[in-house]
Amino acid sequence: MTETARARWQDRYEKSRTREVDFTTLSGVEVEPAYGTDDSEWPGEFPFTRGLYATGYRGRTWTIRQFAGFGNAEQTNERYKMILNRGGGGLSVAFDMPTLMGRDSDDPKALGEVGHCGVAIDSAADMERLFDGIDLGHTTTSMTISGPAVPIFCMMLVAAERAGVDTTKLNGTLQTDIFKEYIAQKEWIFGPEPHLRLIGDLMEHCVEKIPAYKPLSVSGYHIREAGSTAAQELAFTLADGFGYVELGLSRGLDVDVFAPGLSFFFDAHVDFFEEIAKFRAARRIWARWLRDVYDAKTDKAQWLRFHTQTAGVSLTAQQPYNNVVRTGIEALSAVLGGTNSLHTNALDETLALPSEQAAEIALRTQQVIMEETGVVNVADPLGGSWYVEALTDKIEAEANQIFDKILSLGGSTLTHDRPADIAAAVGRGELPVTKGLLRGIEDGWFMSEIAEAAFQYQVALEKGEKRIVGVNCHTDSVTHDLEILRVSHEVETDQVRTLADRRTARDDAAVTAALAHLVDVSRTDDNMIEAMLDACRAEATLGEICDALRAEWGEYREPARF
Repeated sequence: MTETARARWQDRYEKSRTREVDFTTLSGVEVEPAYGTDDSEWPGEFPFTRGLYATGYRGRTWTIRQFAGFGNAEQTNERYKMILNRGGGGLSVAFDMPTLMGRDSDDPKALGEVGHCGVAIDSAADMERLFDGIDLGHTTTSMTISGPAVPIFCMMLVAAERAGVDTTKLNGTLQTDIFKEYIAQKEWIFGPEPHLRLIGDLMEHCVEKIPAYKPLSVSGYHIREAGSTAAQELAFTLADGFGYVELGLSRGLDVDVFAPGLSFFFDAHVDFFEEIAKFRAARRIWARWLRDVYDAKTDKAQWLRFHTQTAGVSLTAQQPYNNVVRTGIEALSAVLGGTNSLHTNALDETLALPSEQAAEIALRTQQVIMEETGVVNVADPLGGSWYVEALTDKIEAEANQIFDKILSLGGSTLTHDRPADIAAAVGRGELPVTKGLLRGIEDGWFMSEIAEAAFQYQVALEKGEKRIVGVNCHTDSVTHDLEILRVSHEVETDQVRTLADRRTARDDAAVTAALAHLVDVSRTDDNMIEAMLDACRAEATLGEICDALRAEWGEYREPARF
């Protein structure tokens, strides 16, 4: 007799560890860990539409990973300790604009920007201060940075070494996703090929030496924040992920070894059911492509793990306390969609970096969902809903149409419904998705698609067809202006002075030699990570490392388009 899907799930569930907490309703009613028919899809079963694990959140809840960073390293360190002491499960580092662009705090282009949208990091010494008193060996840390991601990663490794941490045991995530920079966020340094060279080196290094660390968080968040639709966010992001899989395969890496090191970062917008459907479709699409196109054999290599952040673009300066409600709804959609970690935005983030009080409210929002609502009791509780299932299928179909367009941009006649043919092309070294991504970037196709979606939404707002409370409806209010966090100009002055002192105290000859060696390695096919680590150990600054490579590789300039 054929084993039913329910029986397969039951067997996996019984073999899994669950948390020893109460899983009854508020009224004390016992509920099952999952619901479905004998032959429906169940949680933990390919293609993982209903979640990666048979236990859902009964086994492990999502990680509360609040995004934070402002001013200098000491100030951000205090905020991190507050987050951890009040129940946060991991850290997520926000960097200031000079750092995001690979510039030092004393660079003329950094004037007026130091510490304002995140923390200023100039060298490994700043990383030591950033994580002072925080055990990097036991705290997972995500870093949201792409252009200079690899030198920032090296600085974190050096800080961990200096703290006596076994770096082979580090666990965390580095964003690194350069495709989405060209598509949406525009924080790049070099052209695509040098950036992909560094990303490939990073992937190799992590596979070999830091197996638990995830070197790539493929980011749809910034694509959605730029104005894309949910389906565009999903498709563009997964296509970027396919490009990185092709990069790993082109390096001769085993997909079953490196694919588990790829994670994703999505936006949770305010359209509740659409977001849930998007997350469910994402897991399904990724699993099928990894198995059928890229020949991943293991569940872990087919799993799409993702972090979610509530939608910054949905926050309003008008009636800012409404943002607490928006954030709560968006966070709940991420949880019902099966997110693996979550950041909730603060009510004042449309005006400034979060105040301590606003940051606490954002943290407590997640804890209320986790501890009080009962949504952790049942895996994929909306699975089987006619609406949610139909919407999941609809978003998947829209994403598939976009994949076909991306393939065609690369000159391919392949389509998503011919996975064996795409797999054959990859086997011949053709990298069909990567070619489409690069051509779409070069032609400005991604940018134009996002711009059109953003324009259509703005038109709907102007006509009143789409409504935002406090903006184009229900505009009367008794609320007052908020007290917001302001970063003092002294932060920049102090950071520049500290950087000058650090340069005076270091061995300049060692820095010069390390940078020269880094450039020499860049001219070969050798992996650049060890050479970059040596430069960071010598206290070479982020700007010096990036400038040395700018001189070698040049800077990317986006073509003018009209």
